[in-house]
This record gives sequence, C-alpha cells and structure tokens, in this order.
Amino acid sequence: MSESSVSPPDLADLSGFWGAPIAERTAGFARLRREDPIPFFPEPTVPWAPPGPGFHALTRLDDVVEASRNPQLFTSGSGSTSIADQPEALREFFGSMINMDDPRHARMRRIVSRGFTPRRLAGLVEGVQAAATRIVDDVVERGGCDAVTEIAARLPLKVVCDLMGIPESQHGFVFDRTNVVLGAQDPEYVPEGTDVLTALLTAGGELAGLMKELGAARAADPTDDVTSALVNAEVDGERLTPDELASFFILLVVAGNETTRNAISWGLTYLTDFPEQRAAWLADLDGVTPTAVDEIVRLASPVIFMRRTLARDAVLGGTELAAGAKVLLFYWAANRDPAHFADPDAFDVRRSPNPHVGFGGPGPHFCLGAHLARREISVMFRELLTRIPDVHVDGEPERLRSMFINGIKHLPVSFTPGGSR
Repeated sequence: MSESSVSPPDLADLSGFWGAPIAERTAGFARLRREDPIPFFPEPTVPWAPPGPGFHALTRLDDVVEASRNPQLFTSGSGSTSIADQPEALREFFGSMINMDDPRHARMRRIVSRGFTPRRLAGLVEGVQAAATRIVDDVVERGGCDAVTEIAARLPLKVVCDLMGIPESQHGFVFDRTNVVLGAQDPEYVPEGTDVLTALLTAGGELAGLMKELGAARAADPTDDVTSALVNAEVDGERLTPDELASFFILLVVAGNETTRNAISWGLTYLTDFPEQRAAWLADLDGVTPTAVDEIVRLASPVIFMRRTLARDAVLGGTELAAGAKVLLFYWAANRDPAHFADPDAFDVRRSPNPHVGFGGPGPHFCLGAHLARREISVMFRELLTRIPDVHVDGEPERLRSMFINGIKHLPVSFTPGGSR
C-alpha cells in the first residue's frame, strides 16, 4: 500500500487505525514521519478518566532516543503505560518502577536488582531450555496447534512464575489475570458491557493478593527464589513494602509474559511470510539466531509506545513542546524509520546493525528483562527450528484489540509431526 493512498492517520482511533491491517498502520506512520513527524492528537476516551488535553506522537527513531536519554525532561512519574492519567486505585497496582522518576526509580531499581544476581540469572538458562523442550514435546506429535496459547505464551509464563516461586497450580490463574490487565479493551478478555475499571482493579487486586501472600511466606521462611530475595533485600536501610513487591510482580509478570509471548508469535508469522529468511536461519542456526531474535523484536515491537510528560518547555526535533505536555514514544514507528533501517518493512534475520528500541530507548527505563527475553526467544526458536522446522502459520493471526500492545491472541500453525529431541 502506498503512503499517498492513505489518509493522515488518527492515532487516537482504536477501532479504525489500530484495528486496520498492519500494512495500513505501516503506511500511516510512514506518512507521518515524512509530513508531520511529531503530530498532535486528541486523547482516546477511556472509562476511568475524563478527556485529557491530547498527546504528541514521536515517530522517528532519533526523537524517541533523545527523549529516552533525557528522563529529567521527559518524565515518567505521571504515568507511562496509559495516555490518560490513571486514577490512584489503578496506579497502586500497575506500573511499579516504570511509572517512577528519580530518586524513587533509582531506589526501586537498586533494591530489585538484588533479586536478579548473575548467579540467579545464570541458573535460569537450564530452566528455560527444559521448559521449551517440554512445550514442544506436548505438541510435536499433533501436527498443528494454537501457537499462542500452546507455545508462545507458555514459556515466559513458566519462566517468570518459576523465577518468583509461583507454584505451577497457579500459572493458569496468573495467565488469565494478565490477559485482563493488557487486554482490557478486547472483548475476549473483558466482554462488552463489563465495567472495564472494575475488571482491571479485580485482576490487579488478585495478582497483588497472590504476591503479598507469597511474600509474607517467604519473609518467614526464605527459599532460593526471587520473591525471597526481594522481601529480604535491604539497601541503605530500606526494603520493599508489601504493596511495592506486589506492584513489581504485576509489572514483571505482565511485561515478562507479553513481550516474549508476542515476539515468538510474530516471529512464527514472519518465518511464514519470508520463507527465504527461514532457510537462511536454518542454514546457520548458531550464527544467525542472535541477529534474528533482535530482528523479530524490532519488527514486532510488542510494546507499541510508552508515555512521557514534559517537566518544562522544550524543543524536540524542531517542534515546541509545552511543560506538562504528554508525549508518546512510538517504538513501533521508530523501529521502521528508513533513516536507520534499510528496507524497514522487510524481515532480515541477518540485519546488522540493528539499533531498534523494541526493549525501550537508552536510559534508566530500558527493559530490565531484555537479556532474559532474548534468551527465551532464542531457546524457543532453536527448539522449534530443529524439531519442527516446517512449522508455519496456516490461518489469519487473531490480533489483540489494543494500541499499547502489538499482540496476537491466537495463531493456528501446522507442521510435520514427530520431531525428535
């Protein structure tokens, strides 16, 4: 689809622009980058807040990177994951450190880092491999499955829950509640007519309750999981409160699940759409996997944007921004900026350099779990490509209704059954 055939996009139109085919979204952002790279839009309506003042959209990589590197000017404390200002009840559960500025953000990150030591992260490697092997074991003889619910979603869910010490009997509970948190605008997860705010608060409250109960148990009887490390970590005489622990868990389980889950799902789609890239990856699995994983994250951009709020008047990319203005860093658009990516809409498993912002831009809010996410994606695709190398999508991806998460809810795939370990 040519850019000239596309009307200027309305980034506040959830059903129209964000529900349109990906090609239309791509063309719409390309037109903005060319004609109006920092446009202004009214805010979409939400059931939990009155209409806000509107937002500026960053569509070029250079602007997204500059904003990310300047957190004192482009602040996060007023909210990062929602265009609308969230009521206090929602902020209690959702966001954790990504909705903080220094010094609160630095304090939180220092304490949390005590739970993610190199020794503990190194111990995850074997667990990730074992989980991926078991997941493929469960589908390999069937010749087809829903790749989201039976492959892509299972790996990060198990890794994060095992990391925190959540028993396997509770994994389905965590999966269902995180679907509500990030799928609140999708009728599959929050049916039409349901009070969205109540659904969000209920899901957040249930996840918080699970972690508070586990945190209390680990404070009394520590084990070797991250929850034990976090409830007992002390930095400069400070510990996480039960509410902070619960909020961090919600961030970890939601972000940890969604990014990896959707990267794997979109990766399977790209391997189907670009068979020559599948062949190139299979021909050099060890050499190509690192660049292929980053290319999947770039093209998929599972987190579409993050919001920042201007601390004072500023000029960015030639555009004047007023103090208090809301600015959305559209990673999805920045990752297709032709100024930095040759043939940006193509899937190239050997792409290098690849300065994508799929894990956020440089600065203090760069994804804490980027290394783990890369590991999970690498291990899962190695397992799939060595055991069922002809796995391919055989139906339309069923996309999540969202302008925040570039999600796939269901993805039918087929393959020759019987791949050995």
